[in-house]
Amino acid sequence: MEVLAWLPAFLVAVLLMAATPGPAMALILRRAALRGLRGAVPTVLGLELGLYLWALAAGAGLAALVAASEVAYLVLRVVGAGVLLYLGLRAWRAAWRDRGSAPAAGPEEFRLPRRGWWAAFGEGLLVQLANPKAAVFMLAFYPQFVPADGPVLATTAVLALLQVVVETGLYLALAAAVARAGRWFRRPRVRRRLEAASGTVLVALGLRVAVSSR
Repeated sequence: MEVLAWLPAFLVAVLLMAATPGPAMALILRRAALRGLRGAVPTVLGLELGLYLWALAAGAGLAALVAASEVAYLVLRVVGAGVLLYLGLRAWRAAWRDRGSAPAAGPEEFRLPRRGWWAAFGEGLLVQLANPKAAVFMLAFYPQFVPADGPVLATTAVLALLQVVVETGLYLALAAAVARAGRWFRRPRVRRRLEAASGTVLVALGLRVAVSSR
């Protein structure tokens, strides 16, 4: 009953966090703009699986070990920064390579190959799991809503599942809205500028992760 009493506050906090700009938002917007809704779905699912695994780690106490260990935190920070920098540089490379390319098909005509689906899913999962802030955040966030004298792991798993459902719905709605303008985004000049802008955002986020402290 105590969990139910805090549920509205939990949902509001989840919505506010999901709407906060960050690596997840940058990835989803880029995928939806360039690949349409179908192209954004695996990225969203990968990000949310990563978030759910971090929540379970928090419930099991593993996130506390990461947050407390200087070495583990440093390793995650370096890996997370490296992933974001790689994605940003790849976007810059795509912007340079796509000069003079022909307009791509609209989102309704796009079909992501099976291999591409798993690559996009893995990209989202890796970005989330390599985010050291996720471990610290889950460690600080979930104890506020999980009774200390109750089944901590089970309650955390249920709340995390609820968070995943809410965030998935929000991110897919955002991706659908962006994908509606997919033809415009895939014009060669607009695509190049979008790739360059998203690459800049990802590189900036990577640098921020690299230099950030706890």
